[in-house]
Amino acid sequence: MIQGFNTETKTLSEYEQNTLCPIIARGLSNKYGKANAITNKNICKAMMKAGYEISDARLRKIINHIRISGMVKCVIATSSGYYIAQTKSEMKNYLDSLVGREQAIAAVRESLEQQMAVMDV
Repeated sequence: MIQGFNTETKTLSEYEQNTLCPIIARGLSNKYGKANAITNKNICKAMMKAGYEISDARLRKIINHIRISGMVKCVIATSSGYYIAQTKSEMKNYLDSLVGREQAIAAVRESLEQQMAVMDV
């Protein structure tokens, strides 16, 4: 769970893990290539239309679980949406993007740690 985002990042509920994960994994499993990408918004819309309750934040958590557990292999995300990478080049580009984001977050954390160290309060 991430501090300040308790609802959005809490552990998956039994319903999310046993009901929503398999449905979403099945839906992602045929999204090969960027041309077949599906956005968070469209997944949520389709799920709600089918009678399931899900928020965009919880969908991200579910997809995170699907990716980490390997339920669907090579799921990447771009501004086009989620899809299964078809080439090592696509995977490499996405991994490079993740490294860049990790470095940007680390830079902010390090700067804030330095700022906190000199705070008077």
